[in-house]
Amino acid sequence: MRVFTTFEEVAEAAGTELGSSEWVTIDQRRVNQFADATGDHQWIHVDMERAKEGPFGGTIAHGYLTLSLVPWLGSQVFTLRTPGAKLNYGVNKVRFPNPLLVGKRIRLHVKMGEVIDIPSGKQLTVQHTVEIEGEQKPACVAETVVLLLP
Repeated sequence: MRVFTTFEEVAEAAGTELGSSEWVTIDQRRVNQFADATGDHQWIHVDMERAKEGPFGGTIAHGYLTLSLVPWLGSQVFTLRTPGAKLNYGVNKVRFPNPLLVGKRIRLHVKMGEVIDIPSGKQLTVQHTVEIEGEQKPACVAETVVLLLP
């Protein structure tokens, strides 16, 4: 795991690959819990019998469930121990190019994007790719924005 303790270390890492998380299996229990938490009980996610006859041959994870795993999976790849606050500032772009079938394993690839100076500290973008084991296209690609304050 890569640990950043100074703004200088973060800036020097701009454009570099940080690594990959461990593999994790996406099971139906996790999908059902996400459906309960968000109120999104669309059959393609929670009705295993109906989904067998659907377009993907089984239930799929919610796209936002996949996105919500990025911070946890990313914590296996890098951590920011810089002084001051670290704030999620937003997401520049998110795409879900491939459905994530329940039962599949995923892992996260992380690349440090641009690091720029702002009046209150640093703003960095981080590029995340959620790979599905055995699939050509990822489940999710996202560029997040983090503010590092002194």
